[in-house]
Amino acid sequence: MSAAQHPMVVQAQNKAVYYHDQLDKELTKYPVLLNFEKRTQIPKTYAVLGASLLVVILHMFNPLAAPVSNLVGWALPAYLSFKAVESPSTQDDVQWLTYWVVFGFFNFLESFALRLVLYYVPWYFAFKTLFILWLQLPYFRGAQVTYFAVLKPVLANVSNSAVVKQTEPTAPAGVPE
Repeated sequence: MSAAQHPMVVQAQNKAVYYHDQLDKELTKYPVLLNFEKRTQIPKTYAVLGASLLVVILHMFNPLAAPVSNLVGWALPAYLSFKAVESPSTQDDVQWLTYWVVFGFFNFLESFALRLVLYYVPWYFAFKTLFILWLQLPYFRGAQVTYFAVLKPVLANVSNSAVVKQTEPTAPAGVPE
């Protein structure tokens, strides 16, 4: 029996084919990738996996980690936000507006603490890129989860404390007291 016929090798090959087919089916939803595949004759799954591997490799070189992380955070969301604005559905508008609110808040916090975080957290930009991908991908709805679990309570608390409360409630005009 050769190594290629070993049951574990066959099982691994079957799993790889299954996941390749699942990824191909998912990537078929994106016209940009279909167009890319048609023009270059490179299967879209290989292009996406290759680009993902390139991002991982670029994260290994520290001077490139920040620009790559920012590219992941800005380029694809900007394009998909443009597509969402142009589409008739409002569901994708809500997803990308929520993403930009969370991403902006995260970048605001990062601007204060980046040096400290870089000192204590190795591979920070790799983790940041994974976090950004989690925020972006519709399957996980990370931006919505973060917004409702973290941002909304914080911002509601801040806006409630900023409002000056009246000592006596007043009745609306035309309503007898």
